[in-house]
Amino acid sequence: MFPKGFGLAELTRYQRRWNRLLGGIGKALPRPPTRLREVGDFGPNPGALRMLAYVPPGLPEGAPLVVVLHGCKQNAALYDRGTGWSALAARHRFAVLFPEQCAANNSRLCFNWFQPADVARNGGEAASVDAMIGWMLRQHRLDPRRVHVTGLSAGAAMAAALMAVLPERFESGAIIAGVPFGAARTVGEALHAMFHARRRGSAEWATLAREAAGSHGPWPRISIWQGELDETVVPANALELEKQWTVLHGLDTAPAVDVADGHPRRRWRDAAGRVLVESRSIAGLAHGTPIAARHAGPGGRVAMRFGRPSDFVLDVGVSSTWRIAQFWGLVPQREEAPAPAPRAEAAATRKAPKAKPAAARKRRATARAKLLPGFDPGLGLRLALAPMAAFRRMLRGRRRR
Repeated sequence: MFPKGFGLAELTRYQRRWNRLLGGIGKALPRPPTRLREVGDFGPNPGALRMLAYVPPGLPEGAPLVVVLHGCKQNAALYDRGTGWSALAARHRFAVLFPEQCAANNSRLCFNWFQPADVARNGGEAASVDAMIGWMLRQHRLDPRRVHVTGLSAGAAMAAALMAVLPERFESGAIIAGVPFGAARTVGEALHAMFHARRRGSAEWATLAREAAGSHGPWPRISIWQGELDETVVPANALELEKQWTVLHGLDTAPAVDVADGHPRRRWRDAAGRVLVESRSIAGLAHGTPIAARHAGPGGRVAMRFGRPSDFVLDVGVSSTWRIAQFWGLVPQREEAPAPAPRAEAAATRKAPKAKPAAARKRRATARAKLLPGFDPGLGLRLALAPMAAFRRMLRGRRRR
C-alpha cells in the first residue's frame, strides 16, 4: 500500500531521488550507427511514438518477431547497440521492432506505463505499439503466433502492460527491472512503486490484468530479471511480478530453484513440464540490462558474448539477450562452445617446450663462461647440497681468487 499522507512533500522527495539516480534531462542522446530503419506510416499512432525495425535480408515467411522497448534516457539505436538484439536477429533469423519514445511525450524518454490512457487496450502508446506489430506481421509475413516482447525499466513496465492488456498478441515476454501491470496510475504512484514496490495479493494483481484484457487468457510465458543492487526499481518488484504472473497461469506450486550462470533462478512449470514463469536475480547488478560483452574477460560462451556496455546496459558476464532468446526458443537450447581462454590461463595450458639436447646445453654454458669470467654453472647445485662447513670453505676459496 502507499504511505498515509502521500502528497506533495513525498512526491518532491521522490523527484529528488529520481534526479539523483537518472540525472537531469540534459542534452539530446547520441544516435550510433544502427541496422534499424525507421518506418513512417505504419497506421494509427495515438501514442505519437517512432517505429524502427530490422528485418534480416531474405528472411523467410513465418519468422518470429521480437519487440524491444528501451528504458528512460535511452533511444532505440543506443539500446540495440548495447543489448545486441539486431545482431542476434541477423544471426538467428528473426525480425526486431523497436518502438521509440519522443521527448514531447516524456522529457526523459520514458514510456508512460503509469498513465491509464497509454496502457489502455485501444488507445495511447500501447495502441501505437500494437499498430507497429500489425504492420510488421503484414508487411513481412511474420508468424503472429511467435511475437515476443521485452524491455528495460519503463520499457519493461510497458512490456508488462502490453502482455496484460493484449495477451493474445504475444507468445512470451521478458521483464528487466520492471513493475507489475497496475502498480501505478500517476507519476507519484509510479515513483513509489519503483522505490518501494507496490504490495498486493496475488489474486488482486491477477484481477487487474484480467479486467484490462477482458479475458482469462491464455497468457504469455514470462521471464523476470532483477538486479540485486538496483536502487531505481527495487528487487521487491520482481516478487510482485511473480505473484501476478503465476496466478494468471494458474500455478500454485512452489518453484524449482537452481543456479543459472552463477545466479539464483526460480522456475514454475505447468503439468506438462513447460516453464511458464521464470525469475532470475542477478548479484552485483544495479539498474540496467545485464550483458556479457565481447572480450570482457574470462568465462561465458562465445555465442553469448555480444553487445556494448553503456548507461543502464551493464556488463556483468551474463547475457540477458541470449538467455531470453533461449527462453523463447529463438536460439539453440544447448550451450555453445566455451570462449577462448584468457591469456593467463592460456599460458598455463600451453604445451611444454621440447627438451634441448645435451650438446646445445653445453654450448650455452660455454658461451656464458666466456661472457662472464669466473662464472660457475654448477655453483647453485653445490650450494643446495653442500653442508654448511663445506659452504664456508668454498666461499673462502672463491675470495682468494
